[in-house]
Amino acid sequence: MHILLVEDEARLAALLHRVLTEERHALDTAADGDAGLELASSGTYDLVILDVMLPGLDGIEVCQLLRSYEVRTPVLMLTARGSVEDRVRGLNVGADDYVVKPFAMEELLARVNALLRRRDQDLEMSPVLQVGDLLLDLVRHEVRRAERVIDLTPKEFSLLEYLMRHPGQVLTRTQITDHVWRYDLEALSNVVDTYVHYLRDKVDKGFGRSVIKTVRGIGYKIEA
Repeated sequence: MHILLVEDEARLAALLHRVLTEERHALDTAADGDAGLELASSGTYDLVILDVMLPGLDGIEVCQLLRSYEVRTPVLMLTARGSVEDRVRGLNVGADDYVVKPFAMEELLARVNALLRRRDQDLEMSPVLQVGDLLLDLVRHEVRRAERVIDLTPKEFSLLEYLMRHPGQVLTRTQITDHVWRYDLEALSNVVDTYVHYLRDKVDKGFGRSVIKTVRGIGYKIEA
């Protein structure tokens, strides 16, 4: 999974980076609230781990702004403040969970995994995804565009599903590789570009307009 860590304490950030990458998560980091907000606003992360006490915008402000932007990425807040009032304040602005420093790493990982599982369950509740005239039916394992059935390989289906779960959002090649190939050692550096090419031949060709867009130097997005 792709996680954003917003933490200004360098030693803790380095420790969390090591632990989370050992758990096979892809991790981006920011050391202040303004940079964290800019990254998190993309909506492409599976989880944001957000310290409350930050330079610039504090964690409460960042979380509040994310929710006002309708970014629904789960947020796990870290704080040295353990009072009930502080925890309630964080939850009231849209945080999903709260860990008080100092914390045991096992507890943090358990909370991270619980939020990621909850996110996956929420996504799985929608059996049909739609972007414009393109539909993906997870129950029937069927893809249609303009009422035409499109035959996809399992990997092409997984790639399209991931794109359609994030309509309008730019997904990097690293994010796509992590989610679709799941650290498959056979996944070469150009595998994403190759499969997007395959997918475009089936999903876009002959339909008059493309729904899969290239964002130069970053990755891909899907939009009507």
